[in-house]
Amino acid sequence: MSAVTAPAKSQSTGTVAPGFEDVQAQFDAYLAEDLNYSAQLAVYWKDHLVVDLVGGDGLERDTLTGTFSATKGVAAIALATLVSSGQLDLDQTVVHYWPEFGANGKERVLVRELLSHQAGLINVDAGLETADILDSRRAAPKLATQRPYWRPGSSFGYHGLTIGSVIEELVRRITGLTLQELYENTVRAPRDIDFWLGLPESEEDRFEAVRPAQPTTEQLEIMSASQMSPDGLGALMFNGVNSLVPPNLGPYSPNRREVRAAGPAAVGGIGSARGLAQVYAAAIGLTGDTLVDSDTVAAMGQQQVWGVDRVLNFPASFGVVFMKPHPGSDFGSYQAFGHDGAGGALGYADPLYGISFGYIPLQMQLPGGADARAIHLSQTVRAAVRQS
Repeated sequence: MSAVTAPAKSQSTGTVAPGFEDVQAQFDAYLAEDLNYSAQLAVYWKDHLVVDLVGGDGLERDTLTGTFSATKGVAAIALATLVSSGQLDLDQTVVHYWPEFGANGKERVLVRELLSHQAGLINVDAGLETADILDSRRAAPKLATQRPYWRPGSSFGYHGLTIGSVIEELVRRITGLTLQELYENTVRAPRDIDFWLGLPESEEDRFEAVRPAQPTTEQLEIMSASQMSPDGLGALMFNGVNSLVPPNLGPYSPNRREVRAAGPAAVGGIGSARGLAQVYAAAIGLTGDTLVDSDTVAAMGQQQVWGVDRVLNFPASFGVVFMKPHPGSDFGSYQAFGHDGAGGALGYADPLYGISFGYIPLQMQLPGGADARAIHLSQTVRAAVRQS
């Protein structure tokens, strides 16, 4: 299959393969209706890059920008290599690898429970410092001694920052490497993937800062009606009790060089949409070699929890680290696994369709999580595959 250059009349630039023209048409429609809209979109199908598009001001196809929590899916793929090699057992207790973790009633927590947001370890009582998130060696001992905020396994709630810290500590305990080193050595560098956990200085000239959201009147009304309690579990999870700082300006913003350089597993990934799609393509073997075995893909992509998230107070579903599609977020089939980000980014793999998907907008999207346009573009991609 050979990709064709997008026609000159298109508002987007890049390439689309025959049969995927409807994806480009929908992307162009979004560009036409919103002059502030800028985004990259990339899709692999089987072993072909069938969509590689960019549109809007400030972006090229090789521009790098921040992806916030879409980073978690990339970190999970690196972690999956340890599951695939037999070095990490999802049904083992966390203390088997990290003995200090067992303090204050956590001695029976399984790895799969910890990594599916069930451990109740969303922060520590004194709050985590920015330096703790950027260097999980500082966060790990604090989390190890913390009493969970609910009995582990009794509920689930998004561990927005701390899941990155515990992923990194597990990698460190098992391999002696940082998560960033494992990802670079095992995943990114061998495949020249355009997505970093720890952006080198040499790539800085490609970086474009994430832009703040520009909410409409309707969005402001919705946000006001559903405003998170300033002193509840959600605020605690975001390490921002009684804080009103927006995420693109906060201490974990990818617009800060120290965040980009550290590449924390929860929020610090920097890349292009093509790079995000490449990571997921590698995870399910679309691009030649097999990064992880099919049993590991199935195990980590298996739904672990589904219902109302105890922290965010809306419906959610998780596999092991990965988000799973559900009626409120129809980004893929029942086999799909991926992760979105606060700015609107979305990356996923869908073994049922043999596709991987990467989408990154430049402007923060509201109300948070995957941009609704990304969900619709994903649905159009799947329709194109079904018709092929």
